Amino acid sequence: MDDCAIWSSLPVPGVLVDPDDNIADINPAAEGFLNASAKSIKGQPVWDRIMIDAPMEEAFVRARQSNTPLFVNDVDVGTGERAPLHCNLQIAPMQGMEGHMLFLISPRELAGRMTQSNSVKSAAKSAIGMAEMLAHEIKNPLAGITGAAQLLSMNLPADDLELTDLIVAESRRIVKLLEQVEQFGNLTEPERKPVNIHDVLDRARRSALLGFGAHMKIIEDYDPSLPMAHGDPDQLLQVVLNLIKNASEAAAKSGGTIRLHTFYEHSFKLRRSDGAGKSLPLQVEIIDDGPGLPEDIKGDVFDPFVSGRENGTGLGLALVSKIIGDHDGWISVNSVPGRTVFKISLPMAPDERKQRKKKEIL
Repeated sequence: MDDCAIWSSLPVPGVLVDPDDNIADINPAAEGFLNASAKSIKGQPVWDRIMIDAPMEEAFVRARQSNTPLFVNDVDVGTGERAPLHCNLQIAPMQGMEGHMLFLISPRELAGRMTQSNSVKSAAKSAIGMAEMLAHEIKNPLAGITGAAQLLSMNLPADDLELTDLIVAESRRIVKLLEQVEQFGNLTEPERKPVNIHDVLDRARRSALLGFGAHMKIIEDYDPSLPMAHGDPDQLLQVVLNLIKNASEAAAKSGGTIRLHTFYEHSFKLRRSDGAGKSLPLQVEIIDDGPGLPEDIKGDVFDPFVSGRENGTGLGLALVSKIIGDHDGWISVNSVPGRTVFKISLPMAPDERKQRKKKEIL
C-alpha cells in the first residue's frame, strides 16, 4: 500500500504542517472535521484553523526543534466552523520532510461513536422500522379515543371540558408524531433532474411567510449565476421548509430574521473513505439569528429521535439529512447564540458540469 492510500485511509483527522506553520495537506477525515476541502485550506496558518484550548505554540516549537513527538490529551479543539470537541492530540515530526509536523486529532466523543457506529445505526434503523410498523396499528385506536372524548364533551359541564380537550389534543399530537415516523420510513428515492435551487427557495419562502414563518423576516441573498442542481425539487423543498420551520419555531414570538444564501464554491469536494472525491459546488445556507442549538445536542442533531424542543419528535433533521444524503450531498451546521447556519452542498446537473468544464478549458 502506498503512502497516499495510507493517508487517505486514516480514520482520524490528519493535518500536515509545513515549516512556516501553514497547512500543507489534510486527509479526508480532516476535511470532514474542518468542514473544508484540502484544496481550499492548503497554505492557511494552522493556528487559524485549529484552535486548541491549551498553550500549544511553545511546546510545538520545542517538539519540532528536538525532533520528538508531542502528546496532548483531554483538550478542547475548535475549528471556527463548529463547537469545540474534546480531543487527544498526537503531533510528530515527519521523517524525510525537514520541518514538517503531522497532527493527528482524535475526538474522544467521536472515537467512542466510531467503535459503535454500525451498532448505533443498526439500532436506529431497527427503532424506526419498529415504530413505522406500530404507527398504523396505534393510529386506529387513537382515532377511536379522540372520537369518544369528543362525544363525552357534548354532555359534560363546562368545568369538565378541560379533561376531554386534553385527551383530544394529546391524541392528535401522538398521531402527528406517528405520521412523521411513517413519512421517515416511507421516503422514496429522489427522482433527480436539473433543478433551479432558487425556485425551490422561493417556493419555501412564500409558503413559510403565509404560515408558520409569518412572524419572521426572510431575506434572499442569491448568486444569480448559480448553475442548476441535480435533485428532486419536491424533496429539496421539503428540506428547505423543514429548516425554515425550525428557525421560525426557535425564534422569539416577536420574530427574527432568516437569510437564504446561495453561492458557488468550485473547490468543495466531499471525500469518501476510499479517497474518491465528489464535487459539490452548489452551496445553500439557511441562516437565522435565533438562540442557537442546545450545547448537549449540537453533535447529534441529524440523528433520529434527537430534539432540542419540548415535545419535539427528533425526526425532522434526521429526515433532512437522509434526503441530502440520498442526493449525494452534504449538510452541516454551525451554531452559536444569535447565529445558526445550516449549510447544504449539492452536485450540479450533469449538463451543467459539461458546460462548466468547457468554459474552464476555453
